[in-house]
Amino acid sequence: MDFALTEEQATLQDTVRRFAQTELPDVAAQIEATAIPPGPDILARYAELGLLGINLPTEYGGGGMGHFEAVLALEEVAKISNAVAFPVFESCFGPCLAIAHFAPEEMRHRILPEICAGRMVVAVSMSEPNAGTALTDLTTTARIDGDRVILNGAKRWCSGAGHADAYVVYARLSDAPGAKGIGAVLVEKDAPGFTFGPPEPHMGFRGIPSADMIFEDVEIPAANIIVPAGGFQKLMEAFDLERCGNTTMSLACAQSSFDIALAYVQEREQFGKPLVDFQAVQLSLAEMKMKLDAARLLLYRAVIEAQSGLPSVGNSSIAKCFANEMTREVTGKAMQLMGGYGYSCAYPVEQKMRDAWGWGIAGGSIDVQKTNIAAALVGRRFNQRAT
Repeated sequence: MDFALTEEQATLQDTVRRFAQTELPDVAAQIEATAIPPGPDILARYAELGLLGINLPTEYGGGGMGHFEAVLALEEVAKISNAVAFPVFESCFGPCLAIAHFAPEEMRHRILPEICAGRMVVAVSMSEPNAGTALTDLTTTARIDGDRVILNGAKRWCSGAGHADAYVVYARLSDAPGAKGIGAVLVEKDAPGFTFGPPEPHMGFRGIPSADMIFEDVEIPAANIIVPAGGFQKLMEAFDLERCGNTTMSLACAQSSFDIALAYVQEREQFGKPLVDFQAVQLSLAEMKMKLDAARLLLYRAVIEAQSGLPSVGNSSIAKCFANEMTREVTGKAMQLMGGYGYSCAYPVEQKMRDAWGWGIAGGSIDVQKTNIAAALVGRRFNQRAT
């Protein structure tokens, strides 16, 4: 196995890194201070550089590259902050994948070019007040009535709620029980009867808005059905790739924290010598580096084996689970190495640590990933409802 990047991949990585380090730090600081997501000017700049939909087909306005190239680019942007990277994350690893792989052709040509051009933001809405990990318990309905679909229900924990222009909404499109009745529809923000609760402040993820979403007899065209009832498994297959995006965001939190701490311990002196000259510091750095490299290799395995398709649930869950645990540990060690400077809001590590904790909750918790891994090992899903 060759672990070296091709010349084109190395050029992409370097180009995105230089852009991110030059143009995004001030933007990230403003977003962290105001909690306002990246605006149209930033999206236009991302589109100009080809960062939106890197791994989407060119016929839909994407970059036509593979998931691996998307991972390389996303990590460099997310090292600056998760919030500035979120539009790239959503366009490469989020709800766009369900549209790109499973939606009717008309919808693909209508929606995906707008996303890749930076003119449209699409978010995914899955969880509900009483359906999170137990997603098949969702109760939001999408009743088909001729050439219309009528939605009723409520959603929670949607990243991008109130900000995104449209939403991939998981809902019940038939009366069939459990997963058999679930599909997904596209709902635009200005649809009558579609409203949002107040913005929810979180420990981290500032600039990645979240709010309740309420559907009261919301009518949309039947052409906005992405996946009909019975397509829940397809939606989960697309979600396997979302786990790789989540992994990348976790990795970026950890890697950037490590980079900051590594520079700090070589500059900061105590007892007449740099901190890095103390063996305890050396051991921490080595442990952090090992975890980072392991997470990166697990991520690369998942996306490279998938190429332009969808990764396996086993590989994507292993990568996400390891990176989610790793980033909490590495950002914590970075804070400890930097002492008061790590804990101070005047420096970036505390923000990265707050963001790092969110990724082990978003997109399926760490324990859920472990259940997925065990299921992949034995070749069957476990019935969590059985007593």
